[in-house]
Amino acid sequence: MKTKISFILSLPLVAGAIARAAAQDVSTNNSPQVLTVAIFDFESKDEAVRDLGPKVATLINANLSAEPALITVERAELEKVLGEQELGLSGTVSPDSAAKVGQLTGAKVLVTGRVFKADEQTIIVAKIIGTETSRVYGEVVNGKPGATITDLSAELAKKIAADVAQKGDTLVAKVPTRDELIAKIKKALDGKKLPVVSVKINERHSGPHIIDPAAETELSLILQQCGFKLADASSTLKPDVEITGDAFSAYGMQKGNLISCKSRVEIKVREVASGNILAEDRQTSVGVDVAEQTAAKTALENAADKLAERVLPALVK
Repeated sequence: MKTKISFILSLPLVAGAIARAAAQDVSTNNSPQVLTVAIFDFESKDEAVRDLGPKVATLINANLSAEPALITVERAELEKVLGEQELGLSGTVSPDSAAKVGQLTGAKVLVTGRVFKADEQTIIVAKIIGTETSRVYGEVVNGKPGATITDLSAELAKKIAADVAQKGDTLVAKVPTRDELIAKIKKALDGKKLPVVSVKINERHSGPHIIDPAAETELSLILQQCGFKLADASSTLKPDVEITGDAFSAYGMQKGNLISCKSRVEIKVREVASGNILAEDRQTSVGVDVAEQTAAKTALENAADKLAERVLPALVK
C-alpha cells in the first residue's frame, strides 16, 4: 500500500483493568528482570498427607514472596482468574496448559508438585514450568520422621528460587533487543516505498501526572530508524490511513524498591477514503523501574515496540 499514513492514537485511562499488574512482560534493555511466579496446589491424594497440598503451596508462596527477584501471583487472585476459566488451582497443570495459564495470569513460571509418604518420610516433589518455553525442572525434599511441613516447604522454596535464578534464561523466552527489533522491521520493509507518517498519541496515567508522550516518542523513533518520513501537526500532507486507539497505564505493584506499571494499547487501522477498517491490534505490557512515572512510560514503550513490529510492515503491503 503506497499511501501517506497518519497515526492518531487517543489514550483515555481505563484504570479498573489494572487489578492484576504482575510483571507480565518485563523487557527492554533498561528494565530489571523480575519474574512472576504462580504457585498451584500440590497434589496430596494419599490418606497420610491428605489436605497438605494446598498448605504446602501456601507456604512455598509465602517463602518465594520474600525473594527480591520474584513476584508471586496472589493466591486469591490466581484462583479467581483460573476459576473464571474452569481451570482451578489443581496440581494437574502441565507443560501443555502452561502457556494458557501464563497468558491468563501473567506468570512466567508455574510451580506445582506432589506431597506423599514413603518409608515414614514426607516427600515433596516440585515441578517448575516455564510458561513461554514449556521447559520443566524438578526439585525434591525428603523429610525425616518429625520434620515439619513448614521446614520442608521453606527448604523446597529455596531450591525453587535457585533454579529460577540460575535457569531463568531457559524458562523465559528470549526478549529481542531494540536493535534486533529494528532490524526485523527493516527486513520486512526492504525494497518497498515507505509512506509519510504522522504520530499523535494522547497519553494518560492513573496516578501522578506524567508529562511527555512515551508511546508517541517510541513509535516516532522506530519509524525514523526504519526509514519512514514523519509529518507533524503542521504538515500539509493529508493522511490516507489513520491509526486510532485507546490505551492506559497504571500503577501495578511494588517489590522492594522496584515498582511495576501495566499498560494496554488497542488500535484500529482505518482507510480514510472508504472508512474501511484494515486491521485491529492490541498489546498489554509491563514496565519496571524505581519510579512509578518511568515504569509507566516503559510499559507504554514496550507495548509500542510490539505493535510497531506487527503493524509497520502492514503499512506498505
